Amino acid sequence: MADYLADVQKYDATADADAVDKIVKHLGIALRSRDSSLVSCSDPDELARVREKWCKKKLGESDDARCDSVIEKVCETMAGDNSKNRVTFYYLVAKHMGKLAAL
Repeated sequence: MADYLADVQKYDATADADAVDKIVKHLGIALRSRDSSLVSCSDPDELARVREKWCKKKLGESDDARCDSVIEKVCETMAGDNSKNRVTFYYLVAKHMGKLAAL
């Protein structure tokens, strides 16, 4: 958990530890595999999965364009990081959408 929180804090110094913990629990077994624990901004299928499974299903957003816009912003924010941690990515998407409290 501490590693995930430290990674999120690279982008949000005041990261909510409870929100990070909830994301880690939500992702569960997916975090065990290196491949599934990372997000690839260059893979359209991956970004569609983030939109459908995280943005729409978990966060309850119904506007595809808004989800895509936020996902693109997070990709830009994390552009310098070759290994985009899924927990951090999901946290930033939720934060940009104002949905951290809803986790």
